[in-house]
Amino acid sequence: MLRLWKWYQNCLALHPVKTQVISSGLIWGLGDVSAQAVTHYTAKKHHHLHPDEDKEFAINWRRVATTSLFGFAFVGPVGHFWYEGLDRVIRHRFQMQPKSLRFVATKVALDGIIFGPLDLLVFFTYMGYSTGKNTAQVVEGVKRDFLPALILEGGIWPIVQVANFRYIPVRYQLLYVNFFCLLDSSFLSWIEQQEDAAWKQWLKNIVRLKEQKEEGR
Repeated sequence: MLRLWKWYQNCLALHPVKTQVISSGLIWGLGDVSAQAVTHYTAKKHHHLHPDEDKEFAINWRRVATTSLFGFAFVGPVGHFWYEGLDRVIRHRFQMQPKSLRFVATKVALDGIIFGPLDLLVFFTYMGYSTGKNTAQVVEGVKRDFLPALILEGGIWPIVQVANFRYIPVRYQLLYVNFFCLLDSSFLSWIEQQEDAAWKQWLKNIVRLKEQKEEGR
């Protein structure tokens, strides 16, 4: 394991973007295998499977490849430049002391406001089109899944990112995030599998009522 880690460090030093892209694709593919298992056994438990599908779990390798492509094409390159760029801007433009409370809090806030929503929007849109849905169906799916996922992840990712921005060197921050995405991809898959569950509508209604109260002030 130590030898593998040293090999990864060497690859990252020599080919940072390429290494981030490949590692992101592999991790997201592995995460999708986990997500498929969660979706299968959750649906089986609640009797949501079609009778023809009520059988032993089998990996859908086409879907794994599709999700891996999301890691290769979006998470890897965009995540690499995001974390590198975010660190440079806050260090040099905002002149904040590295690892200070303001430094970490600003990073967490910008990550949650910019990268988090963008990542969810691209993920749900891409996964919709990759399964053969038309534009109207993709838009409907994004409307259904985006806000509940954003609300629930908003209570988890800031905690993950506080540790990331405080203790993890910038070059390893995307790798750190990608390992949490092993769990996150299972969660997003579960969100999508829930379709029009009542709890999603409940979350949307809470946000809608809050917006109406603010408009009424």
